[in-house]
Amino acid sequence: MESETVVRALGALAQEHRLALFRLLVQAGPDGLAAGAIAEALGVPASSLSFHLAQLTNAGLIAQRRDGRSLIYSADYGAMTALLGFLMENCCGGAVCAPAVPCDTKDKTERTAA
Repeated sequence: MESETVVRALGALAQEHRLALFRLLVQAGPDGLAAGAIAEALGVPASSLSFHLAQLTNAGLIAQRRDGRSLIYSADYGAMTALLGFLMENCCGGAVCAPAVPCDTKDKTERTAA
């Protein structure tokens, strides 16, 4: 991944509403969400939402497709994986890093109590 692409992606995510928007689309999965559903979930006016969607699209982090009269937005998991891979490249100088953390919603005290 080129440094310019990484800077553009991180710049797009470096704003509260865009970060929340991207995380919402990641959680929505590959089916994505319609623009109206995104606006409702985030409580963002349509004009602001359009700007934030354009920023994330231009950064290559989300994709847009038409479904009838609706625009559907979804996270670009390939771009997200590439960005994370770039950030973690050469992690720990080639040594084994910290153990993987399970991807679940329970907090640490619930996991250890079980």
